Amino acid sequence: MKKNYTDQMQRTVEVNSTVLRIVSLVPSQTELLVDLGLRDKLVGITKFCVHPRGLKKEVQLIGGTKNVKVDLVKSLNPDLVIGNKEENNQTDIEELEKSLPTWMSDIFNLEDALEMIREVGSITGTSQKAEEIVSKIRENFSRLKNLKKTNQTVLYLIWKNPYIAVGPNTFIDAMLTTLGFQNAMKEERYPEVEMTGLNPDLIFLSSEPYPFKEKHIEELQNQFPASQVVLVDGEFFSWYGSRLMDAPAYFEELLNQIEAG
Repeated sequence: MKKNYTDQMQRTVEVNSTVLRIVSLVPSQTELLVDLGLRDKLVGITKFCVHPRGLKKEVQLIGGTKNVKVDLVKSLNPDLVIGNKEENNQTDIEELEKSLPTWMSDIFNLEDALEMIREVGSITGTSQKAEEIVSKIRENFSRLKNLKKTNQTVLYLIWKNPYIAVGPNTFIDAMLTTLGFQNAMKEERYPEVEMTGLNPDLIFLSSEPYPFKEKHIEELQNQFPASQVVLVDGEFFSWYGSRLMDAPAYFEELLNQIEAG
């Protein structure tokens, strides 16, 4: 028996009522599937699916998020493929959906993420566990409402040579807003940045996708002596699955670090 679901791109996806074989094309959603108790049903993941540790040794790797090995995915005969509009290439998804039930997320804020978690739980028969995860995320994020709003401006960098920043209309921007920051970028999505003329209070160097390190702090600190340059864990800012349960604790720690200077 099959059942129709509407994904976050408003597409109708027909899925078997019992899902036994899953391919995940997105690291944060792979981690969610494991936390939903579906580790043994994962038959394909990307090379970037680094959590939980050791999973890549157990499950077939199907390429990267942007270069999925479509024929390999098809050969795995999954009941369900789960992807994301932003993280996956449209051409890969269009090819997969011709023959496989391919459910897509499209996430801009916390509510979108919670809806995704619930929907994945519904499709995979793990709704109770999904609700537990959603409740925990809500509970932990509610603590952040008591934080003092800083209104500091932040330049959040995700790439170097050229520098690429995070702008509005992104999940990362929603997390910055939740923490009381103002995004120094006004151009939406992921603009290339001309660093001259900027004067942000803070510069966040994300650990992913570009692996910013301590050495990059000094480099930018010399260029922006009035700004506080901070390395941040990109997973807590951009992973919109079950990792959100632990994000608020990390954010509190980060805010304390910034306040201490």
